[in-house]
Amino acid sequence: METAHPGTAFKIFTAEQWAQFEADGTFRGAPVDLADGYIHLSAADQLQGTLDKHFAGQQGLVIAEVDLDLLGEAIRWEVSRGGALFPHCYADLPMRAVLKVERR
Repeated sequence: METAHPGTAFKIFTAEQWAQFEADGTFRGAPVDLADGYIHLSAADQLQGTLDKHFAGQQGLVIAEVDLDLLGEAIRWEVSRGGALFPHCYADLPMRAVLKVERR
């Protein structure tokens, strides 16, 4: 039996990445995303761990809540940090998929 996954996840952007996303209307990925071949996302309960591990001490971050249902088949839940399933987006992220934004 497959576990139901949440309908939203979070993408953390630097201020520069967010500004480019706003200008383009589409996000193709941060350097780590491009290197790995997908856009890294975090479920709500994974967000703080991702912030702590990859963005510690950074200012001007933008956290976008993303509609996974809108992205459909582009989303795959795959094993990552600590054996947990993380949502990965195997397509460009359109601005229309962003539901909410929080600046930190």
